[in-house]
Amino acid sequence: MTDNKSMKPNDDAVHIEDDDARAASSPGILRYILGISLLLAIVAMTLVWVVPAISS
Repeated sequence: MTDNKSMKPNDDAVHIEDDDARAASSPGILRYILGISLLLAIVAMTLVWVVPAISS
């Protein structure tokens, strides 16, 4: 026979909200930083490709 005690849910489980568990908030500024960084990377790669082509 199986032991039914192991099948019981743990009543002592601790449930913590996401912000409390991370000790931080999520203001959403990261998407702006990533967007600006992506735009700057595209501009830089375009300049690296176009400037030598123009000067040749």
